[in-house]
Formats: sequence, structure tokens, C-alpha cells
Amino acid sequence: MLHPVVARLIALTIVVGIVFIVWFIPYIPNTSGSNECDCLKVVFLDVGQGDAILVQTPDGYELLIDGGRDNKVIRELAKGRSFFDKYIDVVVATHPDSDHIGGLIDVFNRYKIDTLITTTNINDTPASAAFTEAVSLESADVIYAESGQQFTLGASTTISIFAPYGDETNWESNNASIILKISYGESDFLLTGDAPAGVEEFIVEKYRDLLQSEVLKLGHHGSKTSTSELFLDTVLPEYAVVSAAIDSPYGHPHQEVMQRVFARDIQTFHTGTEGTVVFESDGKEIYLK
Repeated sequence: MLHPVVARLIALTIVVGIVFIVWFIPYIPNTSGSNECDCLKVVFLDVGQGDAILVQTPDGYELLIDGGRDNKVIRELAKGRSFFDKYIDVVVATHPDSDHIGGLIDVFNRYKIDTLITTTNINDTPASAAFTEAVSLESADVIYAESGQQFTLGASTTISIFAPYGDETNWESNNASIILKISYGESDFLLTGDAPAGVEEFIVEKYRDLLQSEVLKLGHHGSKTSTSELFLDTVLPEYAVVSAAIDSPYGHPHQEVMQRVFARDIQTFHTGTEGTVVFESDGKEIYLK
């Protein structure tokens, strides 16, 4: 018969083992088959009415572009991530509207952020003030986006900034949106924040030959203020993504925008109806996962 102390130790060990299995094993990433493809992964997270895009490079770097309106982004980021992984290399805040930066406040509270790319644009809202405070407490390196900048993310992935151009401090916030392209090999993803057609026209005039991309995030959640015919005919995307709630109070995406997209046989995905949308690229081809 076991000594009572030994019996208690055995029972405690079993309980600890069960707790570990229930709480920690699900967060340990499955690396079996992770070498099948040295791929770039671009994930359009389902955060309701807002934008949040996670980029994971083949060499292990992470970039988060916007964070939606609330803490839904935290739940999305936790999927497939180790419980102990509390680090994101780069965060981009495209402009200070609440449906783009509201969730980033929780991201800064939960994760260690190395670099923040943002604008000098001022938005007098509680969400913007809370975001500014969260950034100051995080002590991330802050880079202010300017048209023409280019950054490398690891050894394989490039970030090209096309907008804003000039001092956007006091602009209307959508006009100040960061427009950027993620490039890996021959694959390109163009992400446009809420930039309106006037800004699209400007960057077409300035960067026309550099804008072609296989994947385009439709500007302003598919609003009729963005994604002009000129822009579509310059970017020539094969795929388009609408990041918006299924019950968008703003009617996103607007019918006239979708008619322009469908007329060009662009395969389109909507986070509100399909949930999180995942693309992978091996540097030559882009695959929907």
C-alpha cells in the first residue's frame, strides 16, 4: 500500500499533467509539415467591421497591419500561436480611425512590439488617444510612413510605402492612410487602408508601374469612395479581399464597387461572409488556403 504522502504526490502529478494537456498543448504549434513550403502567409483576419492583416514571412518575421475595432484581433492572433509567443516584429497603423487602431490597443498590451509604422495624422477621438498612450507605454521604435520608403522584413520580404505623401498631420484621416505593398519573390499584396479614389489617382500617376499586385485589399472596406476603375486597371489583381462585417452598418461593400470588380473577373473574398481569408505564396504562385 502506498504511503499517503506518495499517493498525494502521484495525484498531484496527474492533476498537473491534465492541466498542462488542457491549457498548454493546444497552443503549441504543429510543426509537422512546416518545411513543405518556404511560404509567405498573408492572413486577412475576421475582426468584424474593420481591418487587420497578419503577415508571416518564411524566415519567421511577423507584421500586423491594423487591428480592427476591438479585442477580436486578440482571439484571431491566438489561433495557431504558442501560448508563450508574445512578440510581433512590426505593427502598421494605417490611420487613426477606431476600426483600424481600436484593437491595436489590446495588441500593445498583450504583445511586445519591436517597430511601429504609423502616420502623424491627428484624430481627436478616445480611441486615438488610447492608442497614443499604449504606444508610449510599449516603447516600440516608431517610424512615420512616407511615400517612397522601403523596408525589408527578414531576408525575403519587402514592404514598399506608396502613401501618404507630404505632411498629413491635419488631413482627413482616410486621406492620410498608409498604402503599402508586401512583396515576396514574384508575389505582391497591395493594402490600401481607407484611402479614397483621389489618393489612388495620385499614386497611379506617381508609381503606376510598381502597383501591379496579385492580391488587392479593397479600399475602405469596399466603400464607393475607393477602388476606382483606374486603380483596378493599374493594379490588375487576380484576387480582391473585402474586410468588413457581414452586417456592416455602412453597407460595405457597395454594389457599384463590386460591379467594377466582378466585371474584371477578379476572384473576391469577404471576411464577413467567409471568415478569415488566408493566402500563401512560394514566391512564384499564390495559393488560397
